[in-house]
Amino acid sequence: MIILLMGVAGSGKTTIGRLLAAELGWSFRDADDFHPPANIAKMAAGHPLTDTDRSPWLAAIRTHIDVCLARGENAVLTCSALKDSYRRTVMADPARVKLVHLNGDFALILQRLGRRQDHFMKETMLQSQFEALEPPRDALILDVAQPPEKLVADIRTAFGL
Repeated sequence: MIILLMGVAGSGKTTIGRLLAAELGWSFRDADDFHPPANIAKMAAGHPLTDTDRSPWLAAIRTHIDVCLARGENAVLTCSALKDSYRRTVMADPARVKLVHLNGDFALILQRLGRRQDHFMKETMLQSQFEALEPPRDALILDVAQPPEKLVADIRTAFGL
């Protein structure tokens, strides 16, 4: 099984993902690790990515998911997956890839982004992510105002883990 944590920047994907993977003893990968250097440079300069920019990134995430599934490995993975088309690209097998939408209030997430140190995603780009977000219809939706430990417990309960 793959648990794919999605949401805008600052929604807690990495925090929740690391905690969940540690509790389950599963591998963890952050989608930021799959970005080509040009994407990181573009975002670091304060420019949102285009669908063309995202294409190789999404393909790399899909490849990682496919490899994990082929090996029978359980994993936790993050990916903003803001649009339905992005989710269709990375969701290899909805029966084995479980989607969790970490959803939250703009003001709360903006505050969180403001506290980040040394991350390429700039606060000024959050609005573009909220504008691009197409909320999923087929995901476990969790409110990121809750403590990380509660969110992890809710994910484990929802998926029988």
